[in-house]
Amino acid sequence: MFQKDDYVIYGNSGICRVEDVGVPENYPIVRAGRLYYTLVQVFGSGTIYAPVDTQVYMRNILTKQEAETLIEQIPEIEAEAFAGQDVRTLSEKYRECLDTHQCEDLVRLIKTIFQKKQSIAGSGKKLAKTEQDFDRLAKDLLHQEFSIALEIPLEAVEEYILKRVRATQG
Repeated sequence: MFQKDDYVIYGNSGICRVEDVGVPENYPIVRAGRLYYTLVQVFGSGTIYAPVDTQVYMRNILTKQEAETLIEQIPEIEAEAFAGQDVRTLSEKYRECLDTHQCEDLVRLIKTIFQKKQSIAGSGKKLAKTEQDFDRLAKDLLHQEFSIALEIPLEAVEEYILKRVRATQG
């Protein structure tokens, strides 16, 4: 069970802070005696009331050490080879990466889309809107988690990652 002030991943809603655990006051759909997490989105303006036994995926965010270790491993994380697949099939594959809710899979997804973007760059083609959307969502989720775990501003995350990756490569 999560505790008050924990930072958690709640589905694909991004980072939330557990504001309270209990029976929310003035919330119309509360079942008698059922405990809820009151989750406040860190990078948004929403409040989510989630039953403690929710079926929505929830986990604690990475620790600072886990985030640092993952950043060091980024060069070894391989992009997927989805060449020649139609947009619908690609969307399903990308959705599967997101649905694991694991940062390694977000990195893999970002690298996969980046690699595809690089491969079509000379042809004058652009990424499909679907791929652009998945890329943006994966980056948002990953950067939000790193921002909180590493205690750095969200807008500084990408540069921080690039510096660290360059330093490990040599």
